[in-house]
Amino acid sequence: MHVGVLEYLAVATVVLFGSVVQGSIGVGLNMISAPFVAIIVPEALPATLVLLALPIAITTLLREHHAVDRVALPWMLAGAFPGTGVGLIIVGAADRNALSIIVGTTVLSGVILSVASPPVPTNRFTALMAGFISNLFGTASAVGGPPVALLFQHRTGPISRSTLGAFFFTSASLSIIGYIAAETITGDQVLFALTLVPVMAAGLWISRHLHVHVDGGWLRPAMLALSAIAGTAAILRAVL
Repeated sequence: MHVGVLEYLAVATVVLFGSVVQGSIGVGLNMISAPFVAIIVPEALPATLVLLALPIAITTLLREHHAVDRVALPWMLAGAFPGTGVGLIIVGAADRNALSIIVGTTVLSGVILSVASPPVPTNRFTALMAGFISNLFGTASAVGGPPVALLFQHRTGPISRSTLGAFFFTSASLSIIGYIAAETITGDQVLFALTLVPVMAAGLWISRHLHVHVDGGWLRPAMLALSAIAGTAAILRAVL
């Protein structure tokens, strides 16, 4: 996997912005980054971004661990286990163009649902299904945020950030274990992820100063708009 200077800077920029968003609202790093990475360095998907999800998820959890939704989280994790298996099947079968379409479609679906749907009740069934679908797409394309984000989009910031952090840390760990077992992760993907960790950490630090603005409602629309553009671009790259 060859990554030139311009390609690295482009990926680093979207990872920085995605890290700011996820640190602020609990989701966004891979939802924003994956469509661009699918265009710029498709060989990096999905493992590179799933690896980056681990440290940012554990950090957002530790920041506000007292606010975790301890009723929904176990059911979300119960769904994540079978979702990982189905996602691994997709990873083994999909080529680069198919993966770009999966990424783009996943992101656009999440945006549409987030805008158009009424609040989703948080119960055992919805938590189980959100966990399953999230880690299916998270394992297959690194974009597992939309289903669980939809479930928590109307909850308070601390509950959303901490609960999603706990879920993403566990689900990303499951995905990485699956990649290793299926031999679908490469050393280049791991090294690329390591070079992006300082960028991710910088975005996470910046996000600490934005929590107060999240309640103003400006960050979520910006994230959804950028994600819609990026998802569309990823699909167009594959079909044109």
